Amino acid sequence: MRSRWMILAVLFVVRLTMAFQFQSVAAVAPLLATRFGVGLADIGLLIGLYFTPGVALALPGGAIGQRFGDKPTVLGALLLMLVGGLAMALSDSWTVQIAGRLVAGAGGVLLNVQMTKMVADWFAGKEIATAMAIFVNSWPAGVALSLLSLPLIGTAYGVSAVYLAVAALIGLAFVLLAAAYQAPASTVITAASSARLDRNAAIAVIAAGLIWGLYNVGFAMIFSFGPSMLVERGWSISAAGSIISIVLWLAVIAVPLGGFLADRSGRPQFILVAGCIVFAMLMLALPRSGAVVLTVAALGLVSGQPAGPILSLPARVLRPETRALGMGIFYTLYYATMMLGPVVAGACAKSTGSATAAFDFGAAVLLACPVLLLGFNRIPANSPRTA
Repeated sequence: MRSRWMILAVLFVVRLTMAFQFQSVAAVAPLLATRFGVGLADIGLLIGLYFTPGVALALPGGAIGQRFGDKPTVLGALLLMLVGGLAMALSDSWTVQIAGRLVAGAGGVLLNVQMTKMVADWFAGKEIATAMAIFVNSWPAGVALSLLSLPLIGTAYGVSAVYLAVAALIGLAFVLLAAAYQAPASTVITAASSARLDRNAAIAVIAAGLIWGLYNVGFAMIFSFGPSMLVERGWSISAAGSIISIVLWLAVIAVPLGGFLADRSGRPQFILVAGCIVFAMLMLALPRSGAVVLTVAALGLVSGQPAGPILSLPARVLRPETRALGMGIFYTLYYATMMLGPVVAGACAKSTGSATAAFDFGAAVLLACPVLLLGFNRIPANSPRTA
């Protein structure tokens, strides 16, 4: 299989399993609380633990991929996800739930870092923004599908059945990747060449990682604080959650649309800058607007469009032999920013007594993205160096 679009389809399906595993806790949270006798704070901790290994493992994950190769690293990552999921399915201990979640999350980090590099290998210099947008769309698509299916499984058969169903999907993804994925010829040709990441390229990747992290912090404000903001304005909890979920469904359309527009127009940075600015303006408007549904719909259509152009930035400065290490740096910045951003937003909301402050903070970090892009473009290493 040498078609890059078929390869992208394989990688999309494999990454879909990570979204299912991440959402498997939140989807059956009430059942978990009953089974283990824990509260919402404990459930929230278990949800967040999935990304905790990212800060420590993203950078060495890139080095691991560079040392052992793309396919073996992703297969190993899937095994970690499988082991962690099975441990959670087969144990009635809350301690094992935590340990299993961390092991699964470590696998998810390795998978995320390495597979992004694999997409870049296949699409660098040709429809990279579209490919990255489709690839990253596996996350909201997977979360949306898991919300439709996992609660039904949990209600009918219990929490363990949910974990086992996700483990079965991971097992199928393992077989699919093992049978169907091949590396592009360019990475084989350059495998023996120098894998040293020069200083300017490293700085450029750091800037790109910060852009991706801040963009996702802004996006996360919608789901983290949107329902609370609407409840403050008199909405019911159920209605607030339903309205905010519109953003996720529309983002499934907006993310690949942004990548397509970026490649078709030949101006990916314009899509990035314009998208972030309009996104920020809508973030400021939503808490203050009477047209909530229209503003939320606009957010959904706009918020996803910068994703593909942002994820295409590292491919501009990383050679095939340095992409694994470079993507490790990129995702280290992403995970660190995503860990700290919600904490700062929560502190802002607490200090003002309103969730509106979190939206204002989200707008501020989104407006920082074009500024960082300006710095990215001024770095001398920022010339196309693809194979």
